[in-house]
Amino acid sequence: MQKIDPAHLGERENYKFLTGSIVPRPVAFVTTLSETGVLNAAPFSYFNIVSSNPPMVSLSIQRNKGEMKDTARNAAAQSAFVVHISDESYLEELNKTAKMLPPEESELDLTELTPVKSERINVPAVQEAKIRMECVLEQQITLGKTEDGPSCDLLIGRIVQYHIQEELYKNGRIDAKKLAPVSRLAGNFYAGLGDIFELKRPT
Repeated sequence: MQKIDPAHLGERENYKFLTGSIVPRPVAFVTTLSETGVLNAAPFSYFNIVSSNPPMVSLSIQRNKGEMKDTARNAAAQSAFVVHISDESYLEELNKTAKMLPPEESELDLTELTPVKSERINVPAVQEAKIRMECVLEQQITLGKTEDGPSCDLLIGRIVQYHIQEELYKNGRIDAKKLAPVSRLAGNFYAGLGDIFELKRPT
């Protein structure tokens, strides 16, 4: 086994090691609203479940030279954001929103995606996603120290409303095959659902 001290690697090398090792990663497609009313949209793969009671999710957003990204700044300002589960049906359009734009421009203008009004928060969502979750900001935690300042913002969102495509949800369960979720690998590579197998937990 190779032994590597992460302190001896640069940021880029650590990024490559982590994103190549921790796979597949679910992709959250997140919308936020700026204080001037611009609808921001971006995909993030540093994303997961925090709790089911109450239902909460986490989103880690890397800073750029100590500066908060639009998503983190907007979520903090509005105390709300929408998480959409990425799936194969709108992946090409979703990918267009990964382009870096200034805060006064909306990434959705680059796409054919359709903004829709949320029910419990003031941040609009995207109609094409099969599952979306309206979140209020439970907590924002600034983490890491670099020469430029903090390295990332960890957002904890408490889900206040689910929206689920009807044919996906039966008897309290999600049909994963119909959802066709997309996960992130390293570099420009993504993966579909792949093989499904059952492994029962020991009693």
